[in-house]
Amino acid sequence: MTLIEILTAVVLVLISALVVFLIIYLGKITRSIQHMQIDISKLSERLEPLVTSLDELTSKLNDLGDEAKRQLEATKGMVFSVKERLEKILAFEEKIRAGIEGPISGFLNQIKAISNGVNTFLNYLKK
Repeated sequence: MTLIEILTAVVLVLISALVVFLIIYLGKITRSIQHMQIDISKLSERLEPLVTSLDELTSKLNDLGDEAKRQLEATKGMVFSVKERLEKILAFEEKIRAGIEGPISGFLNQIKAISNGVNTFLNYLKK
């Protein structure tokens, strides 16, 4: 046996050992991938109800937001209506006040003038 034959035999043994180790490690990798697939499957089974629940929650929140908007618009309408009525009442009150103040102040001025005249007359009689 020559050196080349010995080295060829050693290389063949090493290649055989390498193939055996590769087969073992490929088996381990395959098992790891299978375990990962099982874990991902379990996780997806647990996430599906969560996603459904979140979808329902989002839908309910959207409905709630829409209802709040409708209520806010109705409230704005009522506030605007009350504001208009109050402005009309205040304007009416102003008109009444302006209509009454003019004649009453003229009447009071006449009463004062008569009172001053009577006082002056009485003062003149006292002298």
